[in-house]
Amino acid sequence: LFYDLILAYLPYKRKCYNKCSLFVPAIFNNISFSTLQKQIVLFCEQKYAINILTPIQEEALKSGGHDILWYVHSRNIPDFPLKDRVKWTDSIQKIYDYSPEAIFVPCNIVPYYLPGVKIQIFHGYAAEKKDHWVIRRYFDTYFTQGPFFTEGFSALAKKYKDFEVVETGWPRQDWIFQNLHTFDEEKSRLLQQHQREKLVLYAPTFSPSLTSLPHLKAGLDRLVQEKDILLLLKFHPLTRQEWTDEYREWAASQQHVIWIDDHNITKYQLMADVMISDTSSTVYEFLLLNKPVITFQTVAKDIYWIDIQQTDELPEAYEQALHDESAALKRQWIIDNYDPYLDGKVGQRMLTAAEDYISRHGVPAKRKLNLWRKYTSIKKFGKIKKH
Repeated sequence: LFYDLILAYLPYKRKCYNKCSLFVPAIFNNISFSTLQKQIVLFCEQKYAINILTPIQEEALKSGGHDILWYVHSRNIPDFPLKDRVKWTDSIQKIYDYSPEAIFVPCNIVPYYLPGVKIQIFHGYAAEKKDHWVIRRYFDTYFTQGPFFTEGFSALAKKYKDFEVVETGWPRQDWIFQNLHTFDEEKSRLLQQHQREKLVLYAPTFSPSLTSLPHLKAGLDRLVQEKDILLLLKFHPLTRQEWTDEYREWAASQQHVIWIDDHNITKYQLMADVMISDTSSTVYEFLLLNKPVITFQTVAKDIYWIDIQQTDELPEAYEQALHDESAALKRQWIIDNYDPYLDGKVGQRMLTAAEDYISRHGVPAKRKLNLWRKYTSIKKFGKIKKH
């Protein structure tokens, strides 16, 4: 209770240790967690991982018994938006010295030499991308989003025999559960301000071989001119700069097109009525909200939405998306199989599953890898001084 009270009432204040490589809100300064709490690292290599990891942070504080340290890759995330709210570091050495018991990782690689059970929690649902199913041997356990992914990774676990699989749901769903209607008024204000009926989100992938960005601008322009919509543009942070600049300039020249810089795409997914994309995990995130999607030349083999091949098909596809009742049945299959856990308890299940792994196996000192995987890990994150 005392811990909860001080979290609620004492102000946060940033403190810097060892040339500012570790940042701790002042509330944590005089409390020793090392012998009292389970030490967890939230491994944030890319900016999009912030919203995936935050529900775990919130659940850990809510349930108590956990000390949380964020690793933030400073080159990819030069301005960490939670810097004054959480304990964090941009130093892999500090993560090693912290000696975590568990490391939650949305991205593909984590340093093999770090102690702690290494947990893959994924950065989306794009099952059609080949690298989604690549086993890189960095992880002790995979926390899957739903039955479809559990089945696939369980088969891989039998093949490789060095990791486990637990179905927990995806943590960003907890944030969605808490904010399903948080932005309803903001949406209404936007539509009223622009005198438009529907809000459409364009969220393409960044991958040069898969993205619709070089092809779809003319179709989007026609859609805005012909249909009663307000168009939001939200791009992946790894999108090529020339495409970002092109679309940003286009948005500035249009009355009913808005460029979004916010890193939180989920907010705009909740606000939008229809989403346009290509081959992106955001397609499934939007379908899980039971909302219609249009894609341009997706490479997905199984399509549960409307896919177009020509840009001039976009206005007609928009009307179809709004009124096609059969599409709702396809979306329900995605909900049931990709991630049925919109219950606000994913973070809780993840923490419990991590504790269960440690209770059975102990805390791993490191992962055993071949020389190539070790080299890849060191090249990306550098070396540390062991003790």
